[in-house]
Amino acid sequence: MIEKFSKIGFVLAMAGSAVGLGNAWKFPTMVGNNGGSAFILLYIILTLGVAVVVFLAELAIGRLGGTDIVNSLTKLAPKHKRAWGFAGFFMLTAILIASFYMIVIGWILRYIFLSFDTLPQSTQEAANAFGALIKNDFLNVFVCFSIVFLIVFYVVSKGIKSGIEKLNIWMMPSLFILLVGLLLYAIFASGNFTKALNFIFIPDFSKLLNPQLILQALGLAFFSMSMGVGTVATYAASLPDGANLIKSTLSIIFINILIGIMMGLVVFSFIPIIDGQPASDGPGLIFISLASLFAQMGIIGNILAIAFFASLLFAGITSAVSMIEPFTLYLIHKFNISRNNAIAIIGIFVYLLGIFCILSYYEVTSNYFSIPALAINNEKPVAFFDILDLLTSNILMPLGALTFSIFVGYILKKEGLFTLFSGFMSRQWFEIWYFTLRYVAPLVILLIGAYQIISKI
Repeated sequence: MIEKFSKIGFVLAMAGSAVGLGNAWKFPTMVGNNGGSAFILLYIILTLGVAVVVFLAELAIGRLGGTDIVNSLTKLAPKHKRAWGFAGFFMLTAILIASFYMIVIGWILRYIFLSFDTLPQSTQEAANAFGALIKNDFLNVFVCFSIVFLIVFYVVSKGIKSGIEKLNIWMMPSLFILLVGLLLYAIFASGNFTKALNFIFIPDFSKLLNPQLILQALGLAFFSMSMGVGTVATYAASLPDGANLIKSTLSIIFINILIGIMMGLVVFSFIPIIDGQPASDGPGLIFISLASLFAQMGIIGNILAIAFFASLLFAGITSAVSMIEPFTLYLIHKFNISRNNAIAIIGIFVYLLGIFCILSYYEVTSNYFSIPALAINNEKPVAFFDILDLLTSNILMPLGALTFSIFVGYILKKEGLFTLFSGFMSRQWFEIWYFTLRYVAPLVILLIGAYQIISKI
């Protein structure tokens, strides 16, 4: 029998899955560079108009199936059950993501340790230190990755109520409190809060005329909500009876957007904004620019750095936990084994793959073993770490979201879906949702996937 979340436990667990490390650099940077609050408005419209449609479809699979994603698809499919069951193995995408995602969380853990002592003082020193960490300091990266790995798998081993729900009920409010504290400091002491506010909230609607920007916003709306990898359906299988699917979904979206905006205000209150652009973006925003600025603030900087990197650690761990649960639940049901045995099997694979990813970045400067970076078309070398990122984020996740959308829109019986949602939406709204799921969402997902692949070539 599957354990059940409490109502608040489900919302916080699903929000914890959605709120990840990208909230610290991807969301605020995209907002600031692409129209400020105009982009936020576009993001909200696309999220509510399209992304929520697919999110509810994945919720329906888990709610109606009541078990892991593979067996739910097999159980619900009226025919070709074996083929649809295989579609559930898109959950392996989450396992691949977890193997390199926990390495990035390990970098954050390393910076928490550094924040208790001495952070790099200048931007150049910070860049050199970060480069040395990922390319030369195998021991520290390996140790931090291992600590994160043990935390994540320990939480999953405790199950839905005692592990995943308990973690999120503790970590998500803690994340919010840390961000509120950092935000208050930014408002009253940073001296740059007004610039951060303008950077994020001054609207520039002219930038929204760019079709590429709309595709970027669609991609962010879809894949910031953990869709396409079985997490939504797996968590939905543990929904408590009587849970309001629409209200829970809107709460998850609100938390995700709120934390992204709060992260952005904190980050850009400290990062210089020159000619309307931040000094850096991506991971460099955190590990280089922000780390060096904290170092120049003395003991206050150390305290702020610890709080900020701790908030990122919490966001990363709650996301990583959600990536492990779908395949864990499948192994338990398929082979009738204990949860501990299931996570042991997954853990060996993830741990070895993670080490392989670490070594793919590592440069030989001692007796450590190294793995040559892969190359595409004999051009710029691409590390195995980056290959996995490209494969999962740009190919497998869109394919998974597309497959689950088609299954709910074309395979499941329409009236069965209406029965599920009738307590939360009118017939008219249901018809709009169903039409969007069948005719709009698949096209949008294909466009997003094609754009992401082309933009990486």
